[in-house]
Amino acid sequence: MSDDQVLTGPGTQTRRALLAGAGAVGASVLLTACGGDDSGAGTTAPTSGGPGATAGDAEGGDREGSSSLATTADIPVGGGQVYAAQGVVITQPEPGQFKGFDPICTHQGCPVSNVDGGTINCTCHNSKFSITDGSVKQGPATKPLAPKPLKVQGDQISLA
Repeated sequence: MSDDQVLTGPGTQTRRALLAGAGAVGASVLLTACGGDDSGAGTTAPTSGGPGATAGDAEGGDREGSSSLATTADIPVGGGQVYAAQGVVITQPEPGQFKGFDPICTHQGCPVSNVDGGTINCTCHNSKFSITDGSVKQGPATKPLAPKPLKVQGDQISLA
């Protein structure tokens, strides 16, 4: 038997193969232990809705564990928030009036990226949609964003 071979059971295996296998197992254990939850859940796209616009949960709570997506204070008047992971854009075109829309652009299926200047914006091809009814304000999209029903109870906003 050569110096590169060791007996490892019913047959022989090279020392190099044995060490490579042990190294791969060790690396996978290390990567698993160091990995985090990169699912993006609970994240929101940046918005610019004027004063009072916030990204995510302004109170620092965990709304993902409950049925509430946002509080009324999270959605600025004349603006909105994109909750991509939850599949909704929430806008407040007038004080106390909350609207929900599908966050996928009707042009080529890109996710909308933000709410700014009174429109829901897709930065893939610069389509813009109304925060009031989801209608197209600027193409290339030709179809409006689909509405999503919302339920507002007290200061909590959720999908209906």
